Amino acid sequence: MTETKPDLVFESSWEVCNKVGGIHTVITSKAPLMDENYKRYFLIGPYFDEKAKRDFSASKIPDGWGDVFKKLEEKGIKAYFGKWEIKGEPKVILIDYKNLIDKRNEMKKKLWENFKIDTLFSKMEFDEPMVWSYCVSELLSLIEQKEKNNKIVGHFHEWMAGLTSLFLKIKKSNIKTVFTTHATMLGRTLAGSGFDLYNNLQNIDPEKEARQRGLIEKFTTEKACANESDVFTTISEITKKEAKHFLGKDADILLPNGLDMERFPTMEENSIKHITCRKILREFISYYFFPYNTFQLDHNLIYYFLGRNEFKNKGADITIKALGKLNDQLKKDKSKRTVTFFFWIPLENKGIKSEIRENKDYYYHIKRNVETNSEDILKRIIYDFVSQRDFGNESLFTKDFLMGIKKDIIAFKRKGNPPLCTHIIENEDNNEIIKLLREVGLDNKEDDKVKVILNPVYLNGNDGLFDLEYYDAMAGCHLGLFPSYYEPWGYTPLESISMSVPAVTSDLAGFGKFIEDKASGKTPGIYVLKREKKEEKDMIMELFKIMYKYAIISHPERVDNKMNAKKVSMLADWNEMVKYYFAAHALAVKKR
Repeated sequence: MTETKPDLVFESSWEVCNKVGGIHTVITSKAPLMDENYKRYFLIGPYFDEKAKRDFSASKIPDGWGDVFKKLEEKGIKAYFGKWEIKGEPKVILIDYKNLIDKRNEMKKKLWENFKIDTLFSKMEFDEPMVWSYCVSELLSLIEQKEKNNKIVGHFHEWMAGLTSLFLKIKKSNIKTVFTTHATMLGRTLAGSGFDLYNNLQNIDPEKEARQRGLIEKFTTEKACANESDVFTTISEITKKEAKHFLGKDADILLPNGLDMERFPTMEENSIKHITCRKILREFISYYFFPYNTFQLDHNLIYYFLGRNEFKNKGADITIKALGKLNDQLKKDKSKRTVTFFFWIPLENKGIKSEIRENKDYYYHIKRNVETNSEDILKRIIYDFVSQRDFGNESLFTKDFLMGIKKDIIAFKRKGNPPLCTHIIENEDNNEIIKLLREVGLDNKEDDKVKVILNPVYLNGNDGLFDLEYYDAMAGCHLGLFPSYYEPWGYTPLESISMSVPAVTSDLAGFGKFIEDKASGKTPGIYVLKREKKEEKDMIMELFKIMYKYAIISHPERVDNKMNAKKVSMLADWNEMVKYYFAAHALAVKKR
């Protein structure tokens, strides 16, 4: 292993110090282990002033590299060396590429001449990462000259950073390159448009489809990166299959995603967090629904769906249809059980609806009124106990208090049904989620056993309603639903079970494929929905059965599910998964 272990590793991504999507989680969560394994490990990302102020702290440039940064500056490229302010504080180089934007046509010419990358109609969303990648190649070429006797590996994530490997090839660099595609642009686009991707994969003409869908520059870049890198990797079996057909290259090795499980609460801590955060969610449920109609919170479970606004890809379509069946079945059972279902899907919005703000204000006014009188009420309860008097409103509450509360309750009450969405969103009636909820009869009527809420905000702890951060919102729930159609990996179900909240994934998700043979039994903690080669009606029925079964199981069985969820999550700890990265780098070093 020592002979094939690189002396320097540069891991490059557009999401270093630049939170955009899931790759940011991949890099930040494994960075400490990478730094521990390699004596000289560096991350490379783009320089954006506001983000750098928050996430980056400058430090001394390594010995011998001073003139590298100076020569870069002479070329119009400003590089910043320092630490990324995350766990492990990995060393990072941020590249300001903006001075070279005007030279992008020269770069495009080179890419066409060497790799037939078609950038004729590319826009800035392609051009900016391309120019940044060129600047990264300039940096690495200069470092290579300084480190002639050392084995260097450059690891590039997605096409945005993968372009660096192509520019290095043009420069005839000896740096060994690893390219990772987390999802193909064509696959994500086709799946998101409603195309039956997996049943028609072999019949697709990739270049023709990419051109028709305006993806040709990204498609030809991905294909070149996959075929020209020393080691080509994907993150899951499902993406490997897709990449082989679209990009014409079989992955050399898989790099499944993990999480740093040390950063997640223990089972015991999660139990406390669940009670605390559930209380906050229940308060929200109280003022959201109870002005219109009431139900017993003691018999209410909270399910949730969380992710990007990709209606089909994320499985929102079949989730809603299965929810409709769940609602019908619980009504048929005349069950005390109700399910509150949150759709946490960020959408453009114009703020919280005024009626929800008013409901919240009335609720907290009532709560403050009760809290103000709580000491007096407590004394009356104790007095009634010790004096063996019968309880009654007259003995517990003063006349003035009851009159005040009565007025507050009258003001709190509303007619009609609770809204389906918390915020003002454009053209709400034509929103895909809202439309389908209504079609399956989920409109928050009084007799509905499934209550639904579309909350179109980022869970950053400052949303103005329950003000819970991402993981805290998860912790307050009982079951997460992520039955994705297109999901190269799928961090959210893994994060859910790491918080001891059981979850549903699918066998078309990378994580679902990884975990499906590792979780079983009556209370598995993670449920893998069979979607591969299944009819939609069969998927919906199976998903309904999972939801229904979870709704009616006993409390001890739910606790067992939570314990098993936490146990299964440990299988995706980076302490185990990071070995695949080391293997990929060693394989690159061995390549001639």
